[in-house]
Amino acid sequence: MARTNRRTIPITEVTTEGFQTLVRTLTPSEHQWVTHQGFSGKPGQVVLLPNQEGAPGRVLSGVSNNGSVYDYSCLATKLAPAWYAFDDSLPPERADLAALGWALALYRFDRYKKFSEGVPKLVWPQSADEAEVRRLIEGMSLGRDLINTPAEDMGPTELADEVSRVAQLHGAQVSVTVGEELLDKGYAAIHMVGRAASDAPRLIDLQWGQASDPKVTLVGKGVCFDSGGLDIKPASGMLLMKKDMGGAAIALGLAHVLMSAGLRIRLRVLIPAVENSVSADAFRPKDIVRTRKGLTVEVGDTDAEGRLILCDALTEASSEKPKVLMDFATLTGAARIALGTELPALFCNSEEVARHMLQAGLDVEDPFWRMPLHQPYRSQLESRVADLSNIGGRFGGAILAALFLQNFVDEDVAWSHVDVMAWNLEAKPGSPLGGEAMGLRASYQALKNMFG
Repeated sequence: MARTNRRTIPITEVTTEGFQTLVRTLTPSEHQWVTHQGFSGKPGQVVLLPNQEGAPGRVLSGVSNNGSVYDYSCLATKLAPAWYAFDDSLPPERADLAALGWALALYRFDRYKKFSEGVPKLVWPQSADEAEVRRLIEGMSLGRDLINTPAEDMGPTELADEVSRVAQLHGAQVSVTVGEELLDKGYAAIHMVGRAASDAPRLIDLQWGQASDPKVTLVGKGVCFDSGGLDIKPASGMLLMKKDMGGAAIALGLAHVLMSAGLRIRLRVLIPAVENSVSADAFRPKDIVRTRKGLTVEVGDTDAEGRLILCDALTEASSEKPKVLMDFATLTGAARIALGTELPALFCNSEEVARHMLQAGLDVEDPFWRMPLHQPYRSQLESRVADLSNIGGRFGGAILAALFLQNFVDEDVAWSHVDVMAWNLEAKPGSPLGGEAMGLRASYQALKNMFG
């Protein structure tokens, strides 16, 4: 998108209720053409009206009454390469949706493959909040890019470099605790999970904002590749494991949006970054680790490694008593079984935070589904030889994982845990195949509503 003086093809949006009003403004030939195309203003419908020379003269775009970001994503995918511009009458809220939906639809991951075909280009809608839309596009694209990048080029070192790059943009501070230093500082669980990899495990810590402002802390699971460890995954299970740092990608993309918006918060982002590999130094089933909180954990399965690195990060996050603590993680297949791949599971110990997140998800079409922290299931995490096991029974796996994490969050800290797929299994308008920063826009809106 850009501001341009080029010749543009105008776009008029039409609802089903407004279709008859539109018809009265059409010439007889335009009316005949629209009727022939079956256009009636339904969301997703698009028709191109030719001008007197037979060239594209005007686009009619069907939209829903309340406006949907995905109406505009659908439009962008149906237009030929050219410059387009919406009518100046587009109200601000719909102008923002139009610009955002257009950009989300035309995202391309082009680090390794250049795309030769052109794309339709949109002139910034006159009433759009360009700064707000840009920061959302940048945050979403950052999250998608990080998830799509293979582990060979996005290991713990490169992930830390990306955090440093984002921090530099906003004047934030970053510290990184690497390798054996993790043991010295009490992050034994992070070290244990990542010690078998050639790229050393690390805890990445970004801090931004005034100390006097409300504290908001984001934690993102940064397993840059997950082989399953000694409880190794089959080949089919490893195929998408470059996305196992999706929680970290979402947290960093969200942090970029929050800092760009200048939200009056004291922001901290903690990303435990590891690769769960197989080597002579790999951690083993039935190993026991003393976590940063002091609780001992027996390893029931080395493929349940995400919760192990998160427990140390959550302990550190909780120690500062933030006003809100959010973690994002591609944590369990059980959440995908329960809710499918497109709907992140939300666990929350605060009714107020949960209310904000659920409402924001609906408002910006980036929904969560709340699931229970069902306390009677905690007994399944008991171990005969340690304080906890990192796995429970066969059923309710997403709940058990969340309950495990809850042990490392102080009771007086408002905490949400988002168990997310972070990957689109099929391409849809605005949601291209591949890495996806699910929950980012909703989390930003929720925090803006709470602290803006």
